Amino acid sequence: MRRALKLIQGEEARKSPEGRCEVGDAEKSDVELLDAYSKAVITVVDTVGPAVTSISVGKQIRGSEPEQVGAGSGVIIAPDGYILTNDHVVHNAKQLTVTLTDGRTLGATLVGTDPATDLAVIRADGANLPYAMLGSSASLRVGQLAIAIGNPFGFQSTVSTGVVSALGRSLRSQQGRLIENIVQHTAPLNPGNSGGPLVDPRGRIVGVNTAIIMIAQGIGFAIPSDTAKWVVSQLLVHGRVRRGYLGITARQRPVVRRLLRFHGLKGDFAVEVVSVAIDSPAEHGGIRTGDLIVAIGAQPVSSVDDIHRFLSDWLIGQAVNLSVLRGKERLEVGVTPIEA
Repeated sequence: MRRALKLIQGEEARKSPEGRCEVGDAEKSDVELLDAYSKAVITVVDTVGPAVTSISVGKQIRGSEPEQVGAGSGVIIAPDGYILTNDHVVHNAKQLTVTLTDGRTLGATLVGTDPATDLAVIRADGANLPYAMLGSSASLRVGQLAIAIGNPFGFQSTVSTGVVSALGRSLRSQQGRLIENIVQHTAPLNPGNSGGPLVDPRGRIVGVNTAIIMIAQGIGFAIPSDTAKWVVSQLLVHGRVRRGYLGITARQRPVVRRLLRFHGLKGDFAVEVVSVAIDSPAEHGGIRTGDLIVAIGAQPVSSVDDIHRFLSDWLIGQAVNLSVLRGKERLEVGVTPIEA
């Protein structure tokens, strides 16, 4: 009876000839899995950890030493000192210093910021620095291991693990623009982890940690690496992210059913033009206050975010048609976006 009960409960512990208890096959398998998991995390930390920096933000106070007013994390993405971090970490910084895991402290300068995606690039005063590679966030899958590495409050290379819990989330930046394809994960974070990398088991950066929900446990967010690649290239080439500008303020508005049916529109909403800026592309193109934008460049529009999304990919200076409802009529109005 006792032996049967042991077999029901799990693999029976065996005894060696000397009488020592030995771990059964099931327990060995569990230990091996945990050991493999630990080795994977250790390998990632050994590979990426040296590239994770602590960023101190200060301002010069007249007649005294610079005072630290903020801190965060960052990750070196090129051996000549380019560091990827959050915009909110370095916003309005007067002085920047970075501390590496080997204890070196280097001065740094701001290369460019993009508040719309909460990303920024700074450059440390150094060469041949350890760096990490940007991977592809498009290959992420829900349930995949995610490793968050940071350098919060001077505690070097803090590491936490979790899984990718959701993909395709949206998050509002401080400027109100929608950041799309946010990676949601369960790796525990704290405010000092902002700007640190989210890494996959192969040691590739798949996101930049940007926010946590303080009232909810275990929910963290990261800007996807594919977005970061585009922003970094824009900042390195132009010093800023170039986006199209129409010169309108707008809001979402429902469209009456009879207009939807009459014009064969599928959505229930359009974007109402609230105002048109003087000497703007919209004014030059003939857009009027009260127009309802239902499409841009043949793509349906139901929210202001749809317009932002389109303009982020559209070539600046290239004309595009806006399809608008003006009264009962549907009109095609040509506008040429300029740089915001």
